[in-house]
Amino acid sequence: MTNTHKARVALIQMCSGQNVQENIYQTCQFVTEAAKAGAEYILTPENTSLMELRTKALFAAIETEDNNSVLSAFSDLAKRLSIWLHIGSIPVKLSEEKVANRSYVISPKGDIVTNYDKIHMFDVDLPGGEKYRESKNYVAGQVPKCVDLPWGKLGLTICYDLRFPYLYRMLAHAGAHMISVPSAFTQQTGKAHWEILLRARAIETGCFIFAAAQGGRHENGRETYGNTMIVSPWGEIIANMGRDPGWICAHIDLQEVSQAREKIPSLQHDRRI
Repeated sequence: MTNTHKARVALIQMCSGQNVQENIYQTCQFVTEAAKAGAEYILTPENTSLMELRTKALFAAIETEDNNSVLSAFSDLAKRLSIWLHIGSIPVKLSEEKVANRSYVISPKGDIVTNYDKIHMFDVDLPGGEKYRESKNYVAGQVPKCVDLPWGKLGLTICYDLRFPYLYRMLAHAGAHMISVPSAFTQQTGKAHWEILLRARAIETGCFIFAAAQGGRHENGRETYGNTMIVSPWGEIIANMGRDPGWICAHIDLQEVSQAREKIPSLQHDRRI
């Protein structure tokens, strides 16, 4: 950990639609409000800039990483507000056939300090007829990522990654004090598992968990669970919200990480079987 162990953290909840500019505008409004309330690190959800399932419409609306207008807007915002802005994910065109579901951490100077591509693809058939084939358009990431922030090390994950505890354990062993989980959980799976999984990942790793979510009924008909929340290393919910768009903010103390790990030193007891 560097400099200080306390930070004011904000998480943005969205109901992103199919118009990129409208989504950017709404995000910027919420981020600005949270920054004015004193937030130093602000996380947005998965699919911040676009919630689009139709392949043709998806590719028509997105850009490559070079000269990306979405990234430029958010980099300018981070610099103007002098905050650490973490864009949970945006779709980034890799080719004419494939996309990355990519998260970006932007410094108060407006510089992208790291990015992370979602590793686990959500390919499922849910009871009730809902079907998702993320791998149809998206390329899975291959590399777990951590990044140093002024208060400690942040591990990066996205949504469906939440169901794979080995990734979170790996991030904790890599030095993470906090782990981000920008998400767009479905209403059905969110109601059943969202809170349980977030609290379990916090307890297993002794990390703060930052879970910014999509919530509500989207233009494309998809319904997401919302319930954005911040969870302590002891598994306690520090702040949370319902399904409406908005934001939450809380003070965190990174000393709680070492305190939780001293009480339950399970990271020291891992056996590589």
